[in-house]
Amino acid sequence: MSNEILKKNIGKLGFGYMRLPQKDGGNDMEQIIRMADAFIEGGGTYFDAAFVYQGAEVALRESVIERYPRDSFQIATKLNSRFANSAQEAIEQHKTSLERLGTDYIDFYLIHGLNAGSAKRAEEFGIWDFFAQLKKDGRIGNMGFSFHGPPEELEEILTNHPEADFVQLQINYVDWDSPDVQSRKQYEVARKFNKPIAIMEPIKGGMLTGTESAFAEVLKAANPNISMAAWALRFAASLEGVYVTLSGMSHFDHVADNISNFVDFKPLTKEEEAILEKAVEAFNTVPRIPCTECRYCVDDCPSEIQIPGLIGLYNDYLVYKTTTNLARRYGMLTRESGKADECTSCKTCEGICPQQLEISDTMEKIAEIFA
Repeated sequence: MSNEILKKNIGKLGFGYMRLPQKDGGNDMEQIIRMADAFIEGGGTYFDAAFVYQGAEVALRESVIERYPRDSFQIATKLNSRFANSAQEAIEQHKTSLERLGTDYIDFYLIHGLNAGSAKRAEEFGIWDFFAQLKKDGRIGNMGFSFHGPPEELEEILTNHPEADFVQLQINYVDWDSPDVQSRKQYEVARKFNKPIAIMEPIKGGMLTGTESAFAEVLKAANPNISMAAWALRFAASLEGVYVTLSGMSHFDHVADNISNFVDFKPLTKEEEAILEKAVEAFNTVPRIPCTECRYCVDDCPSEIQIPGLIGLYNDYLVYKTTTNLARRYGMLTRESGKADECTSCKTCEGICPQQLEISDTMEKIAEIFA
């Protein structure tokens, strides 16, 4: 099955339904339908959703499944065992997904977000056996998993589960050699096991599209006619063994730009690879606030601000120079905690901080960015 996946799909663009446009507190279905139509007209066939992506599966049904012949597109969605308290509750997610999607068949079904901890729960709940039975019964076409963890854990999962038809990995040129994500090593493990690869976060949630960053300056100087998204997508899709490159598109312009990069697709040249290496060097030289996330500052904050989380967010802004994706993260960080503009400048945190960081000034800057 793995070779068949590659023959049918290699290098194609996938439409991720994780970050859909919103209107009046819900999905903007008028715009989503327009985007889906443009994607399909441009040759796209692969749509990626998940049980835990709020409104995604219903939006996929309304924009695509109810409007196009079933054999003209492919559905990928995910079961998340971390959001279940029992095996039965996890298995019920499949039934719910089918109801939301309005179909009885899923082309690519994934166990969502595996790492050592969640992989153990999937084993305890018998999810792999459940997937195998679904495939045997002809209710899914391919079984796989998305992965968030170190390469050693990926190798363990693939060793234990040779029945996996494919794997979905976070790969982009910034994370390729980063010590946190280690995209290159993850990719090498998947290739070692000869697994077709779906790529997620090729544009890092849109953060690689900013035009004011240090790395963007390198890319613009090299070729001002190529968009930031184009550099990122072409890096991902140029890798051998990749069957689809997913992009979570939030605006119609994203669809048009992304499709243009896959019409008469050309892999990166050696010269372009060298340019991206220089861009990553520029990325790595941007100064960050040296917070160690010790959290000594949190307990005594009168405004209950999650200071390390907001500083981490601010560091990302300093590097990427865009609020794309960061604004959503800011909302999540401050949903049940204090916002940056609620800092009273009491400096209690600064008296505790081992790094002697100027936290109050940083909160003021964060407040201005995410006002």
